[in-house]
Amino acid sequence: MKPESFEINLGMDEIFTEKVSAPAPQKVAKLDWVNTIFLTTTPVLAVILSWIYFKNNGLQWSQIALAVAFYFITGISITGGYHRLISHRTYNANKFVKLMYLLFGAATFQNSALKWCSDHRIHHNHVDGEKDPYNINKGFWYAHIGWIFYQEKVENPKYPKDLLNDKLVMWQHKNYWWLCVAMGLVLPTAIGYALGSALGGLALSGFARVVFVHHCTFFINSLCHMVGTRPYTDTNTARDSALMAVFSYGEGYHNYHHYFPTDYRNGIRWFHYDPTKWLIKALSYIGWTKDLKKTPQKLINQAQLEMKMKKYQKVA
Repeated sequence: MKPESFEINLGMDEIFTEKVSAPAPQKVAKLDWVNTIFLTTTPVLAVILSWIYFKNNGLQWSQIALAVAFYFITGISITGGYHRLISHRTYNANKFVKLMYLLFGAATFQNSALKWCSDHRIHHNHVDGEKDPYNINKGFWYAHIGWIFYQEKVENPKYPKDLLNDKLVMWQHKNYWWLCVAMGLVLPTAIGYALGSALGGLALSGFARVVFVHHCTFFINSLCHMVGTRPYTDTNTARDSALMAVFSYGEGYHNYHHYFPTDYRNGIRWFHYDPTKWLIKALSYIGWTKDLKKTPQKLINQAQLEMKMKKYQKVA
């Protein structure tokens, strides 16, 4: 059972007590053709364009470096921006940092921050339940990507007030599609051209990177609810996975995150691979981020002790 002092010590507020509307479950879900076509054609385009590029240009390390840079910049815009800053408000950032998160977050083609963060709050409010958008109890495939194929269409959805009142979030939402194309495809193509191959930029830093970052994110919703350890709580299916943390910019410590969602860290030990945490902390030294929330060590120890006692009782 979660310690009673948890909400007080961490400053939990309306973002997890406010009832974010979730679409009522339907017996027959309709296929979202836009999402389905996009998610099935981008891997094909990534493979074909990458093959053409490598066949004609060979291995150019500048293009590989560009793809790796876009992988980190766009992915951390999701984990540090969409997730830890906007969804959970685990810290505050200045407008420049937030704008960069929103610009490069759009480049991932994972929806606007308004929609992404609303879905994520519903996930936390209803984890493993029928209203959970990516409920793992519906199977690995559904939690990983299938739920996106069958997203419910809700007329006049009710989004959280703090997001609706956020001018930058709403600006990105209203301009989402052209930002996706400009930041996710045009920009890497232009930089690739400057480095010697526009096709290399489009294929590797554009389509291939989009697909790879997609599945790095999706594995948190699927694999991290099936494989790993539960050192802090067994009240939900979320699990810690050091392996997945490597691919997801530190998000793999998912059991901890679900129990202490307002902590700006996911990997709490110094040796935990959590580049998102490192970036947030580094930016705080120059004043670009502030008010970094950390779970009191007493509560962490208490949660771990309770789990150890449960395991002991089962053995006994």
